[in-house]
Amino acid sequence: MTLLSGAAPDPPDARTTAILVIDTQRDFCAGGALAVPGGDEVVPGLNRVLATAVEQGLACYATRDWHPANSHHFQPNGPWPVHCVVGTAGARFHADLRLPTDAVIVNKGTQIDTDGYSAFDGCLEDASGSALADDLARRGVTHVVIGGLATDYCVRASVLDALTAGFSVTLLLDAIAAVDSTAGDGTRALEEMRAAGARLTTSATIG
Repeated sequence: MTLLSGAAPDPPDARTTAILVIDTQRDFCAGGALAVPGGDEVVPGLNRVLATAVEQGLACYATRDWHPANSHHFQPNGPWPVHCVVGTAGARFHADLRLPTDAVIVNKGTQIDTDGYSAFDGCLEDASGSALADDLARRGVTHVVIGGLATDYCVRASVLDALTAGFSVTLLLDAIAAVDSTAGDGTRALEEMRAAGARLTTSATIG
C-alpha cells in the first residue's frame, strides 16, 4: 500500500501558498523530554522545503508548544510529561532547523487548561496576536504545505483544522514522524488526513 496520493503537484504559488512547520522543537527530538521516534529525521525535508520557500517568496510559519509550567496538559492531570515550557531550552526549535529570518512564529498551548494540539489554536507571537487562520487569510493564502511533529497529534490536528477552515493541504511524508503510543496511530492518522482531503507527497516534489 502506498500513502502517496495523486500525481505530482504543481509548483507552489507564492501568492497563495504558505509553509507551516509544526512543533519541530528540542523536547520532541532525540534527548528531549517527549522525544518522538525519528523526530530529528524530519529536519532535512523541512529544510529542503524552507529553502524553496525562500527562493520563491512563500510565507513561512512555525508553530511551537509554549506551555506554562503548571499546564493541565502535563501529568498527573494530563497525559504527557512536562515539555516545551515557556522559555526553556526544550521549547527551542531544533538546532538544525533553518527557519527563514522572517518566519512567523505561532505559539500554542499557552493557557493552563488547553492542550494546543492544532496550529489553528495558536496565535502569532508578534504584537498583533492574530489567530493563524486570520493571518493566512490576510495574506491571501489558500494552500498550506505542512510538516513537523508529531503525525498523530499536532500535525493531524493542524491538517484537519486547515481543511475544515477551507484551506487545501499538502502533507510532507518525509518531514513528519509519529508518537505511535498505540502501534499504528501514525498510519491511521495519515489515512484520516488523506480521507479528509489532504494531499500526501514528499519534500522532493515541492519546488
